[in-house]
Amino acid sequence: MARFCHTADPTITRHHVPHLRGLEDSTLHAQLADHIVPFARKVWADLQHPDEGAVRFDHDQYLKIWALTSPKIDTDFLLLDEAQDTNPVVEQIFLDQRGHAQLVMVGDSAQAIYHWRGAKDIMTGFDGTQLALSQSFRFGPRLAEEANRWLTIAEVPIRLTGTESVPTELGPLDRPDAVLCRTNVGAMAQVMELLATGYRVALVGGGGSLRALALAAHDLKEGRRTTHPELILFPSWGELQDYAAHDPAGRDLQPLVDLVDTHGTDAILSAVAQLVPEQQAGVTVSTAHKAKGREWPRVKIADDFTPPKDSDQMDDTGRAVPGPIDDGEARLAYVAVTRTRHRLDIGGLSWIDDHPAGTLPPSGSPRAGGGHL
Repeated sequence: MARFCHTADPTITRHHVPHLRGLEDSTLHAQLADHIVPFARKVWADLQHPDEGAVRFDHDQYLKIWALTSPKIDTDFLLLDEAQDTNPVVEQIFLDQRGHAQLVMVGDSAQAIYHWRGAKDIMTGFDGTQLALSQSFRFGPRLAEEANRWLTIAEVPIRLTGTESVPTELGPLDRPDAVLCRTNVGAMAQVMELLATGYRVALVGGGGSLRALALAAHDLKEGRRTTHPELILFPSWGELQDYAAHDPAGRDLQPLVDLVDTHGTDAILSAVAQLVPEQQAGVTVSTAHKAKGREWPRVKIADDFTPPKDSDQMDDTGRAVPGPIDDGEARLAYVAVTRTRHRLDIGGLSWIDDHPAGTLPPSGSPRAGGGHL
């Protein structure tokens, strides 16, 4: 249902059914789609009556219902922010206003980090006048150099300059204002570590998703199946452990398995219950995705930003040459390192210093334009 609501499609079809763990085979996925689509259509029919229906009514759904009415926004000017991460449903609404309104898109193509959930950079196909903002007023020149390293790796044409009057430093931090993580599980590990050392901790977005994962893990460990969408196909915790350890498709579940096996689900649930609002916290933990658009004085990068696997090639010393850095990972790293104003502890991204792609460009090298307007 969420995938359908993010598209501009008029009806629910088989291609909206997501691929689930354990059903990667195309034949199995086709069987799942045949089974699921009729239920999804019944859900959609139920959602047309939000005051009387049985299904929970969410933001994505009323936006989709409104979009299907082909709405006209009665205005002279319409501005779309974060245009590099726009769902097709919003794109359609926005572009349909072109006949009567001036359209303005604002965004940074280098920060397009939500392709995995159906978003796309719609600025690339927009035929409007482009204006560039290449100077950041958040941080100084030293951090701009670090940002440009990741922009170079991602093969993004923009280059940033910092503001000379903002003295941003790079170096270790004992007491950061924010810790940025690659994954939700990494964020949970950071929360537990910080709580154990006496910090009052906030988690951007709250602990609801982590609590749901912990409860799902608890059910599996007790021999009960779970309805959690990430773990629904596993009959037991042992099956999940085997899948994470031995199946290449399960690699991203290994941190969850390690966290639960190390601390137990009760400790995780207790940690979630101790979270406080950001204004009361000594340190804020966030995933890099949820940190986009945010800033803090002092930021530390958590250690779950793992380097790419080594390639089969050897260097002159006989050491394995690191594999290429994924474009999406480079963009996410760019977002993460540019969240600070005064000091950055690059922490879990420090492996870039030993990677062949991590050589910083010379400090006087030409710099292209930045975010687009």
